Amino acid sequence: MQDFFASLLRWSTLANLIDILVVWYVVYRLIMLIRGTKAVQLLKGVFVIAIIKLVSVFLHLQTVGYIIDLIITWSVPALVIIFQPEIRRGLEHLGRGSVLPWTRVNRHDVEERMVKELDKAIQYMSKRRIGALISIQKNTGLEDYIETGIPLDADVSGELLINIFIPNTPLHDGAVIIRDNRIAVAAAYLPLSESNLIPKELGTRHRAAVGISEVTDALTIVVSEETGGVTITNNNHLIRDLTREDYLKLLTAQLVPADTAKPNPVNQFLAGLGPKGGKKR
Repeated sequence: MQDFFASLLRWSTLANLIDILVVWYVVYRLIMLIRGTKAVQLLKGVFVIAIIKLVSVFLHLQTVGYIIDLIITWSVPALVIIFQPEIRRGLEHLGRGSVLPWTRVNRHDVEERMVKELDKAIQYMSKRRIGALISIQKNTGLEDYIETGIPLDADVSGELLINIFIPNTPLHDGAVIIRDNRIAVAAAYLPLSESNLIPKELGTRHRAAVGISEVTDALTIVVSEETGGVTITNNNHLIRDLTREDYLKLLTAQLVPADTAKPNPVNQFLAGLGPKGGKKR
């Protein structure tokens, strides 16, 4: 028995365990990055090719195996090209320190400011019954829907959001998508829900908000142009006619998690190694 426990504590065993955990985490992060994008369908095609290859080996189908080998050989550079947006986005996450939990940048202040700017826009539009549709990306990628909009890549500000949704302006029709605390695009198209549970009095904006919540974990805000009511959808849940206190509490809970407010000692140490006196002017 002692020999058994001693073998478990050997470095080789621990190294194998660490190796498995690292691979598992990397695969998990990759899956989370490509959720909600066209890469999911491409990944299914890769699995189909892998299954055909295994079947050809098992059944000794030499011609099929040869063709699959050619496909695999040429698919490596092709996949790099096809997955270029996802690879770029993953490297951007890595550069921002948002992949590994112990290297994440403290973004509490940024997220808190975003909630305040959203509140400013919601209050203005709700009182004046200006219709709005704002979807905020969380873990699931929204690349497919971002591609349908007009790129902005701007800071989230109440004034900008109000201007976007003013009626009869070029960008008011469609959704604003916020990614990484920035307005990625405006006038984007979101999938419409076909659910019969949505009340008949709700219009296209609400159906789009429910639709995006059915396929992603995005949090979506709707301001009704008929009533000025504020609705939020998330994870296929539709919460209607929220008061200011209610939606602020919900947005803060979803977008400003408490653990991000804790100082990160790793980032503080790395920041201390940088040049001093670099104040912005």
